Amino acid sequence: MPDPATGELISDAEVAEIPEYTAFASRKKSERVTARLIVRRVRDLAKPPVVGEQGELFPVWRYHPFFTDQPAATLQAEREHRHHAVVEQVIADSKAGALAHLPSGHFHANAAWLTLWAMTYNLLRATGSLTSAFHAKATTATLRTHLIQVPARIARSARRITLHLPHNWPWQHAWTHLFDTVHDSPG
Repeated sequence: MPDPATGELISDAEVAEIPEYTAFASRKKSERVTARLIVRRVRDLAKPPVVGEQGELFPVWRYHPFFTDQPAATLQAEREHRHHAVVEQVIADSKAGALAHLPSGHFHANAAWLTLWAMTYNLLRATGSLTSAFHAKATTATLRTHLIQVPARIARSARRITLHLPHNWPWQHAWTHLFDTVHDSPG
């Protein structure tokens, strides 16, 4: 699995489990819940292990705990939890877009918004994948801000359209890479 911060493959993830962990132990007995606590830890690859000539004294880890009563094996439960988290992120991302208009009270309007959401979501995912590794994992709101809502000026001269991008715009290289990838060269 790739590291979300650096994009490098993670090879040193570790998973541990406390089989009978009681959550809310300080509350009344009826409010206590006992289940499995599974924790996945991954080295933080964004922080270098060596600074100058001195190595790190304590490695930096990122911890991802979750509480479950799922009977599957530890590694399988952890893998399913990560996949579930990806699906939840897609749903949250979708609710920030066209699905925020649902339900509208009209069946055909709901069908139209759902169709528009599916088309734009798939087009934005393809756009992000063609642009850069960062944009391939970015939310649709980030893709709209960086690549769609371009702060540019369109000029026309001698039957040619010229797009003037702002100077020092941070996403100019990503946008021009996307443009060069999908645009046929004249000739």
